[in-house]
Amino acid sequence: MNKIVQIMDENQIDRSLSRLAHEIIEKNNGLEKIALLGIKRRGIPLAQRLAKKLKQFGNVDVPIGQIDISLYRDDLSEIGDEPRKGACQIPVSLKDYTFILVDDVLYTGRTVRAAIDAIFDMGRPISIQLAILIDRGHRELPIRPDYIGKNIPTSKKEIVHVKLEEIDSINQVYVQKEFD
Repeated sequence: MNKIVQIMDENQIDRSLSRLAHEIIEKNNGLEKIALLGIKRRGIPLAQRLAKKLKQFGNVDVPIGQIDISLYRDDLSEIGDEPRKGACQIPVSLKDYTFILVDDVLYTGRTVRAAIDAIFDMGRPISIQLAILIDRGHRELPIRPDYIGKNIPTSKKEIVHVKLEEIDSINQVYVQKEFD
């Protein structure tokens, strides 16, 4: 049996992104050497939304790129026999910028580790920061986000779903709780 509990609606997601933008501006003393990298899939539209907020609050067009970590995952045998190398689009020189990885849910930390591996295969940025819409805990690696939209304590049996208009035609976050 499953129970679905909505955690965030469209307005709450938007407010969280506004807060994240303010935190990014404050922590980095501006945006001149900041670039965003959305982790494929839902990290990309979140990075685009965050860039709009940064433009609104910081009056700077922050470069946006995307990163596909499928070739860098440590669970390739569970996904399929032949992973396809994804496209990484980095709009500026790595060595000249601080990159903020953007993703929807932080869970074990393995996706973020794979994204960092992919970045370092292409070069070395000034630094890497992490912006997450939902932090659900249960880390398996020592990875900590710099910016968190919302902390949601979960059990390992629960699933956090982030739905975004650009992909899912709706904006919401919900937790699916499984009962025996």
